[in-house]
Amino acid sequence: MTLIKSISGIRGTIGGAVGENLTPIDAVKFAAAYGTFLKKHTPKTALKVVIGRDARISGPMIHQLVVNTLVGLGIDVIDLGLSTTPTVEIAVPLEQADGGIILTASHNPKQWNALKLLNAKGEFLSGADGAAILEIAEAAAFDFADVDALGTVTENDAYMDIHIDEVLQLPLVDAEKVAQRKFKVVVDGVNSSGGIIIPKLLEQMGVEVVRLYCTPNGHFPHNPEPLKEHLGDICQKVIEEQADFGIVVDPDVDRLAFITNEGGMFGEEYTLVAVADYVLSKTPGNTVSNMSSSRALRDVTEFHNGSYQASAVGEVNVVELMKATHSIIGGEGNGGIIYPELHYGRDALVGVALFLTHLAGLEQTVAELRAGLPAYFMSKNKIELTPQIDVDGVMAEIAKRYANEPLSTIDGVKIDFPTEWVHLRKSNTEPIIRIYTEAPTQAAADALASRFVSELKSIAGV
Repeated sequence: MTLIKSISGIRGTIGGAVGENLTPIDAVKFAAAYGTFLKKHTPKTALKVVIGRDARISGPMIHQLVVNTLVGLGIDVIDLGLSTTPTVEIAVPLEQADGGIILTASHNPKQWNALKLLNAKGEFLSGADGAAILEIAEAAAFDFADVDALGTVTENDAYMDIHIDEVLQLPLVDAEKVAQRKFKVVVDGVNSSGGIIIPKLLEQMGVEVVRLYCTPNGHFPHNPEPLKEHLGDICQKVIEEQADFGIVVDPDVDRLAFITNEGGMFGEEYTLVAVADYVLSKTPGNTVSNMSSSRALRDVTEFHNGSYQASAVGEVNVVELMKATHSIIGGEGNGGIIYPELHYGRDALVGVALFLTHLAGLEQTVAELRAGLPAYFMSKNKIELTPQIDVDGVMAEIAKRYANEPLSTIDGVKIDFPTEWVHLRKSNTEPIIRIYTEAPTQAAADALASRFVSELKSIAGV
């Protein structure tokens, strides 16, 4: 199960057998399916697609395959080269393009890569559109252009700077106020494109930057998912440098985590909570996060007299509910901030700029800021899947056992106990079942997680 097709895109490990991994043939097939889908559903003859990639070792190979497949379909390509997911999302409407592709496996290790597919708004495709593309791919229903109708490639490496400019122009971002505070910040760019764009943003806001793993060579120095167990180096570096805090992003820069001035985890769940607290204090309104995210966002939203709702996991689901509820900020508890004032996509840059502006207006350290937010503790666990496990059957049995509790089956199974909750779901991006719990203490969250891991394994017979 190393080739995964979902609403999150086409994701797989490099090498191996066709149809089982992300091989060159699979990359071409799915790029051709996406291009064919655009040609069928876009009422014009000259189509344009924006493409960018993170710094993965396999990036240049996949990039060339995808670009030239679109050219072969007669589609023009705006090639951003090394970029970020939110940068490509911003570029699509600015270029008046018909779609976009970011080549990244996000937080997955270096052997993975993926095609994340965007619509003409620079937003992730709907589930229905994703399903239609998969059908085209399976049928290999491609009609390539003749020699006089091939697409063209235009290289444009300005968009990381354009992205920074767009962030700095937001009304709630105040670079001058930040510069006056003379912050010192350590940045872990996990040797991908975040190592370029985040320091650039910080320096334009007058922040002193200490770079850690900011060479975009694709050799990730640690597991690229920004979790506590992977971030010992930056925690130590913040203390050594006596920095005000640390910033960690994933390889495609749509997830954001902070390290406090004391060298501890701010908590990626609290990235969105802290930024939302600032945004809501200036522009009250509604918020959305996914079902696996902390109750703290609900608390902060209600404190500012707004309304909070939870969506199914997946950025496209969060965005859909944000639009329906006219939410002014939202995102996911994995450090993904969506601020519609800029665009409907998770964006670490806008999170950094808003957080810095918030901090600049406070007479507090980052550790003190964190201590002032609602206190919840989460436990995030997973069970590796094998083909023998009947995931749907396991989930159905859990739902049956807890039918008398407040329960949602919109996305896996979420059970809301009075003071704690558990969310069990099959991942869209990895062959695992995720088990997320939250409670008033870490011990209670860990105990609840352990209980459900045992229960799931018992039901699945593993």
